[in-house]
Amino acid sequence: MDLNADVGQSFGSWTAGGDPAMFQLATSANVACGLHAGDPVTMLDSCRAAYELDVTVGAHLGYRDLAGYGRRMLGMSFDELFGDVLYQLGALDGVAHAVGASVDYVKLHGALYETTVHDAEQASAVVAAVNAYDPGLPFLGFPGSELLKQAKEAGHPVFVEAFADRAYLPDGSLVPLSDENAVLPDVDAVVERAVRLATQGELVAADGTVVALRPDSLRLQGGSPAAVEMAARIRSGLEAAGVVLEPFA
Repeated sequence: MDLNADVGQSFGSWTAGGDPAMFQLATSANVACGLHAGDPVTMLDSCRAAYELDVTVGAHLGYRDLAGYGRRMLGMSFDELFGDVLYQLGALDGVAHAVGASVDYVKLHGALYETTVHDAEQASAVVAAVNAYDPGLPFLGFPGSELLKQAKEAGHPVFVEAFADRAYLPDGSLVPLSDENAVLPDVDAVVERAVRLATQGELVAADGTVVALRPDSLRLQGGSPAAVEMAARIRSGLEAAGVVLEPFA
C-alpha cells in the first residue's frame, strides 16, 4: 500500500508545517508546484528531501489561486487550464531533475481535484496537458472520476486513492466538508479504517453500508501536529497488520 501526503505548501515567509515528519511517513509526496501553494525554494527543498528519503515525487497540480489556496473553483478555458498544467509540470520537473529526482505521477489539488471528478471539459484540459508533456505519466485520483476515466482512455496508468479519515456515502463519494460529520474524529477508528481498506478492500459508509474500495494509495493529512500524529498512527497500524508500504508509481 502507498501512503501519499501533500507537501511543499510553504510560500515565501509563510510556512506550512509538518513536512519534515511527513517525508518520514509517506511513500509518495504530492509536491505543490507554485500556483496554489509552494515556491521555487520550497519545491527544491521538497524534491531534495524526497530524493534523500526514497519517497516518490508527484506533481500536485492546482488552480492559479494562491490567495484561496486552490480551494476556489475557477471557470478557466481549456487553453488557460492546459497552459497552467504544463507550467506546473515543467517547473517541478526541472527542479526535481536538478537534485536527481523525477516527477513520477500527477495528482490534483483542492477545487481542481473536486471539479474534475464530474467536469469532463476541465478533466480533458488536464489530461491533454499531461499527455502533451509525458504520455506515460501516471495519474492518482478519486475512483470513478471523469479525470481518471479520460486519463485511462488516453493511455495513462491510473491509480485510485482513499481517505482513511473522511466519511463516505453509500455510493462511494465523500461526505461534503460542509457537513459536521465529514471527518472522522476518532484516531483509532481512522487507523482501523486504513487497515481494513488495505487488507480487505472495503470501508463502512456513514449509514453503515459496506462499500467495496480497493485503493492503490491512502491519503495522509498533513500540516498540523495532530495530523502528523494521526499519519504516524496510520503507518504504524498498517505495519502492525503486515501491510507492505511502497510507492504505487
